[in-house]
Amino acid sequence: MKAFSILYFVLLGGGLLGAEPFSMLLWPEGVPGTTTPLSEATLKLRASYGTHPGRLTDITTPEMTVYRPENPNGAAVVVAPGGGFMFLSSVSEGTQVCEWLNGLGVTAVLLKYRTPTRDEAQPFEKPTADALRAIGLVRHHAQEWGVDPGRVGLLGFSAGGNLLGHAACDRGERSYPVRAEFDDKKGPDFGVFVYGGGFLDKEDSSKFRPGFSVPADAPPMFFVVAHDDKNNPMEAARLYLEYKKLGVPAELHVFTHGGHGFGMKAGEKPIYQWPQRCGEWMRSMGFLRAR
Repeated sequence: MKAFSILYFVLLGGGLLGAEPFSMLLWPEGVPGTTTPLSEATLKLRASYGTHPGRLTDITTPEMTVYRPENPNGAAVVVAPGGGFMFLSSVSEGTQVCEWLNGLGVTAVLLKYRTPTRDEAQPFEKPTADALRAIGLVRHHAQEWGVDPGRVGLLGFSAGGNLLGHAACDRGERSYPVRAEFDDKKGPDFGVFVYGGGFLDKEDSSKFRPGFSVPADAPPMFFVVAHDDKNNPMEAARLYLEYKKLGVPAELHVFTHGGHGFGMKAGEKPIYQWPQRCGEWMRSMGFLRAR
């Protein structure tokens, strides 16, 4: 686990603002569920991606790495990178995000969730369980880490945005054992949804797919997406409209250019300023207030 933390530290090309990151297993008592063997199609797709130092895959023992800021304000955010439930884009949608959050005084928790899961009946199910357990662990260690247990958010990119939607909106019994000391049944207190999708009906994009809905007690949400990102603008807009109908606080940003996977890139395009807009939203919502 320590090697995992050091790898992320090196990939950042420097240090974060607080202490050295440390990692924790999400399921030290044993990872729940059984692993579905990867299909030939998945194996071929995985091979086609090649190797990349910032791309993680074949994750069967999920864990989280905690990045603590120098001056914590009590907020914490679990970061779920994207990767189509095939891999994790662990730098531009991971460590760099944690660095930015630490700069806001937020305790950042990088989630290394199970993947690939694309051969599962519900590819999001195991990753969502990992996210909920990470949130529960943050709340469990809140006093130790200087975190307000009522200000624990979840930020997800692409597939991570899909698991965010399920962690924030799905209700009912969990498909894994819930430990009483971990309040992972509650879900995130707020969310940041970055070019996620997978919620619309394939036949009628004006409706959610069967089995998904936004509940009246959904957490506040910040949505950001590019207009030229295939169907994801429709996904974000439909979710936002449901939030509006229910009277749940939300903010939606649709930038003209940016495509998919812009992550934490720097440049002149307006979309690259989304972290600033998101920080302003979190501050306006009271999530960044001092303890």
